[in-house]
Amino acid sequence: MLSWFGFVISIAVILIVARKNLPLALFCGAIVLGIFTLPVLTIVDRIIFTLTDISIILLALAMGVIPMIGGTMKQSGQMDDLVNNMRIGRKGIMALSPAIMGLLPMPGGALLSAPILEKAGKGVPNDLKVAINDWFRHLFVMIYPLSSALIASAKIADLNVYMAVLYLLPTFGFALFVGYLFFVRRVHGTVVYAGTFSPGKLLMPLGIILSAPFIDFTLKKIVDLPVQEIATILGVCVAFILSWFLSTKKLNLIHIARQMKPWNFTLIILSMFVFLYIFQASNVADLIASIPLAPATLCVVAGFILGFATGRVLLPASIILPVYLTVSPLSGLAFAIIYTSIFFGYVISPVHPCVAVSLEYFDVPLRKFFKLLIVPTFIVFLATLLISFFISS
Repeated sequence: MLSWFGFVISIAVILIVARKNLPLALFCGAIVLGIFTLPVLTIVDRIIFTLTDISIILLALAMGVIPMIGGTMKQSGQMDDLVNNMRIGRKGIMALSPAIMGLLPMPGGALLSAPILEKAGKGVPNDLKVAINDWFRHLFVMIYPLSSALIASAKIADLNVYMAVLYLLPTFGFALFVGYLFFVRRVHGTVVYAGTFSPGKLLMPLGIILSAPFIDFTLKKIVDLPVQEIATILGVCVAFILSWFLSTKKLNLIHIARQMKPWNFTLIILSMFVFLYIFQASNVADLIASIPLAPATLCVVAGFILGFATGRVLLPASIILPVYLTVSPLSGLAFAIIYTSIFFGYVISPVHPCVAVSLEYFDVPLRKFFKLLIVPTFIVFLATLLISFFISS
């Protein structure tokens, strides 16, 4: 009972403190959860483990470089060139740019699409930009057969990944419709294009943006790196250098840094992992799995809670899917609704890096994010929950 109380209090602390400072909110939430569930020495150990893990340090540093890419592209005019030459209409740009970036295996990639939404969405409220960036960035990842989370989850369920994608298509299509209905439909106006279409001015900034995930993905595939995040930080550094050196204007990097506050994004990643590791060390996941519900319903509910709590897909899947498999074989339909439920808990999670960095970039309070996302997310969750009743009956 104390662990449940601590978990609820920790989420409440995150929501309250996040009004002032998101990295501090995540760290405080982690400490509160630890106080209720772990010995003090274990809490200290998890904090030290996070701050001395070279992979996390490199990832945090990489997250600090990404907003500098957006800042240099914005000040140099490269972002203006990109938007001016994406002639697909405002609604199309707003939905498609985060979707394209989402298919690229790049941690914190929401920061790459955020400047495009900022430029193309002039007059669109910032909280709506955050919602679109978050929803559409991740929606297509749900059915992306090269997604590591989907590959690993399908493996746990003993499903072919392409068969898993086939079963996920209905919930994907439903979520796509919900996203359009609640978000994209509210985008009005047109993008005023300056001058005639220029392929070069489209491809150059697009190449800068894509260079980071391309290098990240390629190095991870072809080089046996001692730490995978080396590829990530190399990728973002190359993109930053390209943006800087290809600029036709003289850039003031100190001014850009003051505007973009890259240190905030680094601190978000560090505090997020402190929370994640303390959560993993606690017994909260086991408590969730012990809720007395029918297997499919339990896994849908618990999967959503764990996705929300951890800001991860694979971690909840690795806990929840084996819970179901201990009771009965996992059908493709059961896999699809459980995975969808986990996925949308992750999409709306305040400890999900893309949520955190989007909120920071657009300077949107967490409560406004939840106000926009909670109804469409609940609709998708309710759909999976209703299907789980039929599976369990």
